[in-house]
Amino acid sequence: MKTLLIDGAPAAIGPYCHAVKTGNLVFCSGQTPLDPVTMKIVGVTIEEQTKRVLTNITVVLNGMNLSLKDIVKTTVFLKSMDDFKRMNEVYAEMFDGHTPARSAIAVKQNPLDAMVEIECIAEIKS
Repeated sequence: MKTLLIDGAPAAIGPYCHAVKTGNLVFCSGQTPLDPVTMKIVGVTIEEQTKRVLTNITVVLNGMNLSLKDIVKTTVFLKSMDDFKRMNEVYAEMFDGHTPARSAIAVKQNPLDAMVEIECIAEIKS
């Protein structure tokens, strides 16, 4: 098992790493819509925040020569299921036809009161 900290991704706001690689799988910690420079939430709409979260995930994956296309499973944590449809629109656009397995759940509160947090599992292809 290898713990990964990726340059350019927002710093962890707790005692965890960006991702862990074990075998041919990469388990990415949940990303919130943090700007990696200011460490402040980006966006006030679910669309803006979802785009930032998936951009942060892309940075983490790119640090391992992976992309969103290598994701096999995501879990989406929404502050409100009222945002589900609009989050889906941005999610579908950014995944560009790739449809990994996914769970989406509503939570009482995400870290830093973000509207959305997404974690994922990606596969390193041989």
